[in-house]
Amino acid sequence: MPCVSPDGKPTESGVKMLGALQAGSKSPEDISSATGMALFRVRSGIRDMVAAGFVAESDGAYALTEQGKAAL
Repeated sequence: MPCVSPDGKPTESGVKMLGALQAGSKSPEDISSATGMALFRVRSGIRDMVAAGFVAESDGAYALTEQGKAAL
């Protein structure tokens, strides 16, 4: 299940991941714990979210972009 739909909007799992990042940047492991999603799904989803511009990576941690905040 992808985290970004074909129309460019976050899916239900994408929204869960974005919500987990509202409090600040987190590692994939932190996102997995916060959402209850499997780590492999989080890692895959993060790649989709970065490519779509919703999330940015810095030193292995991920944070919402302005576009990601607006998508919530």
